[in-house]
Amino acid sequence: MLYYTTSLRLRHRRRSHSIGSLTLSRNQLEVIHSPIEGTLFLQGPAGSGKTTAGVGRLLHLLDAGIPAEKILILVPQRTLALPYYEALRQPDFPAGGTANIVTLGGLGQRLVELFWPMVAQLAGFAHPKKPPTFLTMETAQYFMARLVKPLLDQGYFESVHLDRNRLLSQVLDNLNKAAGVGFPYTSLAERLKKAWVGEPAQFHIYEQAQECAELFRQYCLKNNLLDFSLQLEVFVQHLWPSFLCRQYLFSTFRHLIYDNLEEDVPVVHDVIRQWLPHFDSALLINDSEGGFRSFLGADPQSGYSLSAASRQVVTFSGSWVTSPQLELSRQLLVDRLYRRRTIPVSSQILDVIQFAHQRFYPQMADWVAQQIAHLVHEQGVPPGEIAVLAPFMSDSLRFTLMDRLEAVQVPARSHRPSRSLREEPATNCLLTLAKLAHPAWKCDEIKALEVRYALMQAIAGLDLVRADLLAQIVFRERHSEQNLGSFDVLQADVQERITFSIGERYETLRNWLVEYRSHEPLELDIFLSRLFGEVLSQPAFGFHDQFDAATITARLIESIRKFRWGTATTATAGSEPVGQEYIRMVEEGVVAAQYLQTWMDIPEDTVLLAPAYTFLMANHPVAIQFWLDAGSSGWWERLYQPLTHPYVLSRNWAAGKTWTDIQEYQANQEAMVRLTSGLIRRCRSSIYICTTGLNEQGTEQRGPLLQAVQGILRNLSTAEGGPGE
Repeated sequence: MLYYTTSLRLRHRRRSHSIGSLTLSRNQLEVIHSPIEGTLFLQGPAGSGKTTAGVGRLLHLLDAGIPAEKILILVPQRTLALPYYEALRQPDFPAGGTANIVTLGGLGQRLVELFWPMVAQLAGFAHPKKPPTFLTMETAQYFMARLVKPLLDQGYFESVHLDRNRLLSQVLDNLNKAAGVGFPYTSLAERLKKAWVGEPAQFHIYEQAQECAELFRQYCLKNNLLDFSLQLEVFVQHLWPSFLCRQYLFSTFRHLIYDNLEEDVPVVHDVIRQWLPHFDSALLINDSEGGFRSFLGADPQSGYSLSAASRQVVTFSGSWVTSPQLELSRQLLVDRLYRRRTIPVSSQILDVIQFAHQRFYPQMADWVAQQIAHLVHEQGVPPGEIAVLAPFMSDSLRFTLMDRLEAVQVPARSHRPSRSLREEPATNCLLTLAKLAHPAWKCDEIKALEVRYALMQAIAGLDLVRADLLAQIVFRERHSEQNLGSFDVLQADVQERITFSIGERYETLRNWLVEYRSHEPLELDIFLSRLFGEVLSQPAFGFHDQFDAATITARLIESIRKFRWGTATTATAGSEPVGQEYIRMVEEGVVAAQYLQTWMDIPEDTVLLAPAYTFLMANHPVAIQFWLDAGSSGWWERLYQPLTHPYVLSRNWAAGKTWTDIQEYQANQEAMVRLTSGLIRRCRSSIYICTTGLNEQGTEQRGPLLQAVQGILRNLSTAEGGPGE
């Protein structure tokens, strides 16, 4: 095996070729034009040009006459494939077929569906002659909730203080980890119990989680349902060993580009290791400082082991993104976090890292908004080159920042995967109107408050005061019909206060609902499609020219449609309508109407507000970053997960070994170093680190990140005044 190291230099680099507007270095060209045979393992930190080399390799394969459909581009998460999607969309992309960009989970689902008659009985499904139903995250939580509800009524998980949807998601997460790591799901509780050193009462929690997982798996096998864990298990344990399946894959895909392999689970690495000898060529790309998805089962050590199966290992160093001053700052911060003796501190770091302290949280939000306004309006920084990051992006923080930025005329967007559609005003408007249109569904009693906000969203120009006045008059709570009254019955002075133009729009909406109620009800997703297209998106209504509301509507409709498809096979005579069941589960918080927001349809030239890990997984560098609430322990501590454990349920943890505070501290330290280092490597110009005296809850905090920052500042002060530490 041949090893060699290359270095990308920001200055004096050789300019010899390009992809579009990107200039490539000699080192990248060597990777791109390497022989089309064997396996090449490319590693290096973020920003060193690995993915650009991967895109260049794709184009080189196509230039060499290889059919695009013979190329497999594998990524652990769809957002990481954006550079490849952009390459495929270029106008000069060769005509003909297109390369296959998938996750192994997506590829596994295709194969399970294709080979279902062959594998169904072997995998233990009760009805092998009936087609499978693939579950989304929502439908999986829905079925889990149905099965677990009687157990919750019996007192299961009484000592666990979590929202029900988070509790259910952790049970499903255990199943996913078992499938991704490759151990039997029946051993989950045993593994967790052996590692636990706390109160014995936790053992019962693990056993109850195990019982719920087994109950769910048995229900899936009985009803031909496949959640992500079962899809992966069926593919890895039954399809992949099959000669017929392997021959299909080996003949279909002859070339592989596997990017960000460090963010994938070990069983995927196992499959690729066995598959590599059958590819004509393979490029494996590894971020040497990655592993941000470890809480979801990602295993960088397992990914790196693929280098042993490679003909050649190439290492990129340096950065096309980060300046030397930022790289120096990164090294200083890592040293302080690990409490190592630091390299000499230079005042140059103040050119790229600025520190801002405010007493209270709202003052921090005000300062950030004003600073961004200064950067955008006075220094000409494009809004799309600014990211505002926090360990957690709460609803209050998101609203405050969006409001402040709107006030200073800076466009902004937020991306928070944990934020469900049901938290969006547009979603609440649509679901309230759906309940008004379907009185037979007997959902929870509609409140006048819901009607008020629904009317505000649905009718353009209707403010809070007039919406409240209108709702109090035209809608009566606890009325058997729960419908909307006519605007014509209002007294003349009230009509004038609300205005007749608003009244006309209200009557249009009300008449549409009345007309709909006189016919057979439609499926909820079809109803919302008609409501949006015929009323809400028209001029003078709230969703007209509101692209965010339109996007949310489209995602909600797709969420409902997938929910309907996923539950159709288990519906029985006399069961509740699917729309009624969907709304009920949303209101109970079981189905959060969560839907993966892609990064492709987000406006580019807007300030990004996001959790730090979400930004990292987008792998999109920006010029300027704001790190909010640096004193928060959220930069250091992992999420509260009483039903699971990302480190114990991994291949790197010896079975039977206990998890102590020492391991917890070390894991948190490594995670924070990986997080902060990854953020700096995705920054071109400068970082603003913001701290507050009191957090959102009004308590003082001194997290490890804040302590490290203060240590750097003390060293800087000492260096300027005399000898350092």
